[in-house]
Amino acid sequence: MSKDVFEATTDTQVAALFPVIAQLRPHLAGPDDLVARTARMRKDGFRLVWRAGADGTPVAVAGFRIYETLYAGPKLYVDDLVTTEARRGTGDGSVLIAWLLEEAKRLGCKELDLDSGVQRFAAHGFYFARGLHIASYHFKRTV
Repeated sequence: MSKDVFEATTDTQVAALFPVIAQLRPHLAGPDDLVARTARMRKDGFRLVWRAGADGTPVAVAGFRIYETLYAGPKLYVDDLVTTEARRGTGDGSVLIAWLLEEAKRLGCKELDLDSGVQRFAAHGFYFARGLHIASYHFKRTV
């Protein structure tokens, strides 16, 4: 595991990740909103990890959970993966993907899954380059 990937386990640590995660989730109202949402999600096993830059500040964040399906068994699902705009293309996202794959193996998962918005072309290229592929369509309906 990478020595500069850390898990955010306290509210203070989660709040410090807000400037990074807000670049992917701009609808969040602020650090307190992020803390409240992740606290609720932790009940279902949600975890946040982050990569530190040279100065120790967060430059990339991944949110994920483990779940099990009948068709594939245990899986690691990536809810969120974002690198700061200024650091995109420097390898931070690759470090987090590698960490997530190792964590999936460590936890006995058979797959790493994520959804990506159809408009996120640069992200898709990033995922393809790291061995991910499109395996299904994701359907949704507002209720």
